Amino acid sequence: MVDIAIDIRDLKYVYPDGCVALDDVSIKVLMGERVAILGPNGAGKSTLLMLISGLLKPSKGSVHVLGMSVSENSYKIRSSLGLVFQDPDDQLFCPTLWEDVTFGLLNMGLDEDEVVKRGKEALRSVGLDGYEERAPHHLSAGEKKKAAIATVLAMRPKILILDEPTANLDPKGKTELVKIINNLHKSQKITLVVATHDVDFIPLVADRAYILNKRLIAEGNLEDLFSNSDMIREAGLEPPSVTRLFELLNQSIGFNDIKSLPLTIEQALYEIKRCFLKN
Repeated sequence: MVDIAIDIRDLKYVYPDGCVALDDVSIKVLMGERVAILGPNGAGKSTLLMLISGLLKPSKGSVHVLGMSVSENSYKIRSSLGLVFQDPDDQLFCPTLWEDVTFGLLNMGLDEDEVVKRGKEALRSVGLDGYEERAPHHLSAGEKKKAAIATVLAMRPKILILDEPTANLDPKGKTELVKIINNLHKSQKITLVVATHDVDFIPLVADRAYILNKRLIAEGNLEDLFSNSDMIREAGLEPPSVTRLFELLNQSIGFNDIKSLPLTIEQALYEIKRCFLKN
């Protein structure tokens, strides 16, 4: 039996001013999965992540993480779940990177050897070993994002949640982030939940997605979801750039001898080669 990492049922959240952020949302994430929460700005993605992390309490419905109710066990859950905020400056507040990475470990009361071991492992896993004495505010945007991830990884979470991880990153930073996320999933079997509107990024780091716009619009594997371009656009999103290119090719020159619309450049290259070799 596969364990359930996150189980959300009939979730509703209303802010104190009466604004309904989420309504009737049900989501299930299995241990070891790579799942995306896709939606436009204002869709409720960040609110959902805060509810999963126990930073907010549902107005209605339930959120369970690792079999525990978040409303009743938020402290226990936070030791197994790591949330990386959209803005790394919200997560980095110490004079040095080492102090940021080890802050949570020291609060756990771990001995010095264990703190050093975990801190170094976390920095190494994001490629920031040797940056221990650097001031976080002197880091680049990409380095800050890695540093924020390291502060969470030091706690050794079973579930890693990232809120708009590509925000303010240049192409090089995005490429490095993809490698870090996928290496973590492969080496540590960590469960990944990525909330974003970056449709080009998601096929590189997720296998399944939920489309959210205050309510749940759709869910499924990426190929099925992005093949329904009308639904994607009605949800306030666009298909990945490569997928849109192939849609246009189909419309303009009848380039439709493909098994499925590609979501990544690698998939597109494979389909183009296959079509040329066939002809």
